[in-house]
Amino acid sequence: MDKDIEAALDVLLKGGIILYPTDTIWGIGCDATNERAVERIYKIKKRVDKEGMLVLLDSPARLAQYVEIPDVAWELVDVAEKPLTIIYPGAKNLAANLMAGDSSVGIRIVKDNFCIKLIQKFKRPVVSTSANISGARSPQVFSEIHKDIIDSVDYVVKWRQDDLTRINPSGIIKLRLNGEVKVIRE
Repeated sequence: MDKDIEAALDVLLKGGIILYPTDTIWGIGCDATNERAVERIYKIKKRVDKEGMLVLLDSPARLAQYVEIPDVAWELVDVAEKPLTIIYPGAKNLAANLMAGDSSVGIRIVKDNFCIKLIQKFKRPVVSTSANISGARSPQVFSEIHKDIIDSVDYVVKWRQDDLTRINPSGIIKLRLNGEVKVIRE
């Protein structure tokens, strides 16, 4: 795992794109502050709508660097039993093309050791979007990832490629500063 982290870190630091296992499904990732890298992911996914992609962080303590945090968010982060992506208002310090049209961004605090270590060493948030062509089914295991995706990235993490555990995408909740909560995906 450590060699994969170092190799992925090297690619991220150079503005490259990685294919990596997350706490949910396999993801395509890059530096969440690098507009060029984010644009490349949109192209890899053949994604026309640019309504944002989610970001992974290693700790809730870093949230305030990137979003405005409604009070209810702390409770949701604390009680979430499964991976939860929260769409926060007022995104900042991220690539502009990463945010949705309303300046919101989805962030998930990861509990997966590989992701935590990678993000801690990188010292920046990492984009995570499903490793599929836009509109296609999200792969739950590495063997379901289309060859075009694998060939389009700069580094493919070896860690957990043989893991056949099927994990669903995260739940998604959108928050507004006034405390309004909207469940998008359970």
